[in-house]
Amino acid sequence: QVQLVESGGGLVQPGGSLTLSCSVSGSVVRLVTMAWYRQAPGKQRELVASISPNNDRDYADAVTGPFTIAKAHAWNSVTLFMTNLKPEDPAVYSCNRIPPNTLPWGEGNQVTVSS
Repeated sequence: QVQLVESGGGLVQPGGSLTLSCSVSGSVVRLVTMAWYRQAPGKQRELVASISPNNDRDYADAVTGPFTIAKAHAWNSVTLFMTNLKPEDPAVYSCNRIPPNTLPWGEGNQVTVSS
């Protein structure tokens, strides 16, 4: 069974940067569209960014960062580089594929933006 393990969250000041990594067991990264999602307290999970098998990238309008999604087939990993983080960006960030809920969710990583 495919497992997703996220890492790299933490506390950052407004305007700061964080890098999130998702390790994916199994060779699905090269085969499916992978994505990062986030869920803030009291809100529904939302799509943040996605990357297709052909490296086509897409970002949610709500993400202004800029954020950059990337993947490494050799390491079965998907990374989200987040810059210029804002007070509206804090959430638990998780990776999965598109459509979501087709892979077991990992624990996610908390991102906190505070001065």
